Amino acid sequence: MIIEPRVRGFICTTAHPEGCARNVHEQIEYVLKQGALAQSPKRVAVLGCSTGYGLASRIVATFAGGADTIGVSLEREPTATRTGSAGWYNNRAFEIEARKIGRAPVTLEGDAFSNELKDAFIERVREKFGQLDLLVYSMAAPVRTDPDTGVTYRSAIKPLGAPVEIKTLNTESGEVYETVIAPATEDEATATVAVMGGDDWKRWIDRLADAGVLAPGFRTLNYTYIGSELTWPIYWKGTLGRAKVDLDRKADEIRSRLGRDSARVVALKAVVTQASSAIPVVPLYGTVLFKVMKQLGLHEGCIEQIDRLFRTRLGPDA
Repeated sequence: MIIEPRVRGFICTTAHPEGCARNVHEQIEYVLKQGALAQSPKRVAVLGCSTGYGLASRIVATFAGGADTIGVSLEREPTATRTGSAGWYNNRAFEIEARKIGRAPVTLEGDAFSNELKDAFIERVREKFGQLDLLVYSMAAPVRTDPDTGVTYRSAIKPLGAPVEIKTLNTESGEVYETVIAPATEDEATATVAVMGGDDWKRWIDRLADAGVLAPGFRTLNYTYIGSELTWPIYWKGTLGRAKVDLDRKADEIRSRLGRDSARVVALKAVVTQASSAIPVVPLYGTVLFKVMKQLGLHEGCIEQIDRLFRTRLGPDA
């Protein structure tokens, strides 16, 4: 098969396995150059492990911290007529490299929102790890089905209260244009919180704690984005912002059960991911942001940001 780039909207629907492997190798090489992290957690779970900040977390934990990891993702495997998703190839490339240094990674493909996958995850943790020291929640999905009620929620990335007129970028044509985004209904806001808030994160932690697979001193991180006032009308002051408030609320609830340092919401910088590309204004904002940060010598991609997080915020002296 000759793999050609095919783009639909803001998503490239084809992925090249060699290109994905090169991407993983380059991230590993960056981490190795920064040196080892002797005090890093050794039994690490990453939910949303196949791309972006989740993949970077798995790489840093493994190649700097010497951890064995268990990852969860929902990716498309290749067929005879089409390529797999980029994350599918990333997972395989990561596993090959991790095994070369004597690590034993486990990857589960499936719906992380479901009770069935949570149960399968717990069994694998018991078999391979015993307990977990760290869980990173880096999930990004537009739809979630509540496993207890069967209700399916769809997120709506919209402002609250009044329409917003804002500039954005057509990633296919390169055109910058004005768009008006209508405000969300209360039902849409509630659904966005159900998908992108902290409910599933807390369910994961409660289920793992009940199963006895969290080690003493266990910590969990959930990645978020706040941004600047340029993106606030559609982001922080919109339905996504309400979901982020729920994330903080759930972090408080986890801390009340497991201890004051057990759960943290981590604010990271804007980067290009499939999830961020779907948010109006963010493609345009990110294009300008990257250029300015590179001029200032401040730019970081996923791997640089997560490597710095592990080195400066998670160690015993952080």
